[in-house]
Amino acid sequence: MSKRDYYEVLGISKDANEAAIKKAFKRLAMKHHPDRNTDSPEASEVKFKEGKEAYDILSDAQKRAAYDQYGHAGVDASAGQGYGAGAGNFSDIFGDVFGDIFGGGGGGGRSRSYRGSDLRYNMELNLEDAVSGTTIKIKIPTLVGCKTCDGSGAKKGSSPTTCTTCGGTGQVRIQQGFFSVQQTCPHCHGQGKTISDPCGDCHGQGRIEERKTLSVKVPPGVDNGDRIRLSGEGEAGENGGPPGDLYVQVHVKPHVIFERDGANLLCQVPISVATAALGGDLEVPTLNGRVKLKIPAETQTGRMFRLKGKGVKPVRGGMVGDLMCKVVIETPVKLTTKQKNLLREFEDSIHGDNKNHNPQGSSWVDGVKKFFDDMKL
Repeated sequence: MSKRDYYEVLGISKDANEAAIKKAFKRLAMKHHPDRNTDSPEASEVKFKEGKEAYDILSDAQKRAAYDQYGHAGVDASAGQGYGAGAGNFSDIFGDVFGDIFGGGGGGGRSRSYRGSDLRYNMELNLEDAVSGTTIKIKIPTLVGCKTCDGSGAKKGSSPTTCTTCGGTGQVRIQQGFFSVQQTCPHCHGQGKTISDPCGDCHGQGRIEERKTLSVKVPPGVDNGDRIRLSGEGEAGENGGPPGDLYVQVHVKPHVIFERDGANLLCQVPISVATAALGGDLEVPTLNGRVKLKIPAETQTGRMFRLKGKGVKPVRGGMVGDLMCKVVIETPVKLTTKQKNLLREFEDSIHGDNKNHNPQGSSWVDGVKKFFDDMKL
């Protein structure tokens, strides 16, 4: 083999990365294929083998380091192995090379195993369980390994046989022009084996469907959209492959009193007109029981009161949130004649002194009057 500089053979610089090395070798291999060089196929084969030797060295980080430091003397023991005389014909080498570059490769499909599919389960929780945490049992349909045939798919006492189409590799090679393309074997579908006498329970699939019961531990503080992963509780793998995972998607049902906002809880507290005007004490609910809320005199609707530490501790850590109570003044309904007369008497008693008793209403009226006055100008 020629002892030309390997970088020169591939036409790349000494700082070329792995992608550039692959691209250069692909270009060289395409250029020197015998189908494109019918006048001198022997010369093309020599050029190709020279490029293959350079590619083998420079695409291997350890060999490349040795070559960069010592030249050909540092890699002579490993360079060129398997590409000289008697190493198989050129089309075999070419097919193997392109299999390596594009993810194929000879024999890669033998007894191929596959990881099982992941599963998703939608779990509904009430707010109390989401905040405090709980353990819930769920039933899910899934594919599990067949116990009758131990997952082989073959009837008990028999076993799968090597596929005669692909010889057990799981892939077949098709020559298309100057390309040698590898495809999944259409007979065994990439398994490398066939089953002539399938198991009666799983019908040759190696897996059967069944419902299984799982205990899901819900950590305190989960919220809408959170996922709980149960490793290995998904579908069973094929041909001995590992099982998938189960992802439990959390959906928190609406609560009759509280609304969650991150670590905080929100609630509306209706109060009477008298309590808003005179003040008073109210009992308000929390997720841990009742607490007293002091309403000061002259409280306006929409005012927010904060109860520290009565919210939620987030599942990912952090401070416990607060309970935010929004006061809403409720207008009395279904009044008796006596109650209506009392309200009219009260209204008359404050009439004419709105700026003291109804500052917001008085300010609003003044603003409306100014608005219409400005329109007349």
